[in-house]
Amino acid sequence: MTSGSHAGAAGVAWSVVEEAAPELAGRVRVRFAEYRHHVLATLRRDGAPRLSGLEADFRAGELWLGMMNGSRKVLDLRRDPRFSLQANPGQHAEVPELGDVRVSGRAVEVTDPELIARYAAEVHPPEPFQLFRAAVTEVVRTYIESPYVVVETWSPGRPLRTIRRTSQDAAPIFS
Repeated sequence: MTSGSHAGAAGVAWSVVEEAAPELAGRVRVRFAEYRHHVLATLRRDGAPRLSGLEADFRAGELWLGMMNGSRKVLDLRRDPRFSLQANPGQHAEVPELGDVRVSGRAVEVTDPELIARYAAEVHPPEPFQLFRAAVTEVVRTYIESPYVVVETWSPGRPLRTIRRTSQDAAPIFS
């Protein structure tokens, strides 16, 4: 179940992330797999952020976003497809060993009935539902490597960038 390659500023398929930054992509997938529900940020009509719960699904080289038919997040994404998806932080306030992860991009609504039917047959979501594919524009992982807070960032067409900081640093340390 794939919808082809996706490139450029509009975002890329998850498979591109896996190919370009395999270690980061693997950690992100494992981190999302720890919990079923995550936090989706969309933009309301007035431009204010909206946070909603969401189940994310990494399958067949794509990051899929399934939503209740007619929900506010569906309406938000149809109006402005930009989103950020934050992995569930879990029960504790500390950053887990795999780190705190976020995927941002543009949500592309899936309208192909055959693709929707295949997805439904594999995943068994509550129906009716709306299905979007993530066109990824950024992947971020933040974790602790004492004495640093480490931020790994990947965007299409750029190498993986790592920033190590302490609260005493005047500027980030890049590697």
